[in-house]
Amino acid sequence: MNILLSVLVLFGIFFVLLFLGVPISVGIVVSSLATTLMNLPWDQVIFIIMQKMNSGVESFSLLAIPLFVLAGNIMNNGGIARRLINFAKLIVGRIPGALAHTNVLGNMLFGALSGSAVAAAAAIGGTLNPMEEEEGYDPAFSTAVNIASAPTGLLIPPTSAFIVYSSIAGGVSISALFMAGYVPGILMGLVTMVIAFFYAKKHNYSVSEKVPMKDAIRITLDALPSLLLIVIVIGGIVGGIFTATEGAGIAVLYCAILSLIYRSVDFKTLMKILLDSANTSGIILFLIAASSAMSCFIPN
Repeated sequence: MNILLSVLVLFGIFFVLLFLGVPISVGIVVSSLATTLMNLPWDQVIFIIMQKMNSGVESFSLLAIPLFVLAGNIMNNGGIARRLINFAKLIVGRIPGALAHTNVLGNMLFGALSGSAVAAAAAIGGTLNPMEEEEGYDPAFSTAVNIASAPTGLLIPPTSAFIVYSSIAGGVSISALFMAGYVPGILMGLVTMVIAFFYAKKHNYSVSEKVPMKDAIRITLDALPSLLLIVIVIGGIVGGIFTATEGAGIAVLYCAILSLIYRSVDFKTLMKILLDSANTSGIILFLIAASSAMSCFIPN
């Protein structure tokens, strides 16, 4: 009965706070505090909660999260996203609803490079939506395609979601998780493209103009350095050359070098990138810490 009451208090307070619009991580911490206070004095409660939150993020593997977030933000602002869009348009441009398919393929490529669905949706969708609007695409359709395809970045490695799962699940092989993410991620993108194809056929959306061979080679060569990041990071992790955290650091360095070569990031932009990355990483890591505090009060 004691355990049942604790669980009811824990989830009851959490869902009430969630309904009131309180951030999820704050709701988790508050509900965990309230549940612990039912059985222990205040001073012990604070010590236990803080200890659990600290141990939840005290992991070398989790260092990869802020690094992959930083790499994604550098790509978002460093001209890499635009080159990937041009490459994706080259591949699927002759299919009806070309810009929608470009959106899907762009999200798959960018998500695989940055490991972030949010970064992919912002970079690819933010660039393509105005172009789709000019060509008469339904805004609701364009938004739906972007939202549906952006989560492929959570499946196609490298991705922070697998790193978090590996840490919480007790050391599951990150390289094995990365390899397992390719099939569902690619299938998810292909299914979205199939649905977009039939919708585009029904509404007579146009195809892109044929790209001359000279321009096609130039676009491919422009995108090649960005695509090489996948080979370097995933190849290094799967081959045992470096860990996922070290691979994330290499991704940041590689993206920074590309941005310097493209001359697309200045000091002011770099400061904004670092600040945005710190904000996003803080949100993710605080949520993991809060979840660690809650997990010790849920009966196995």
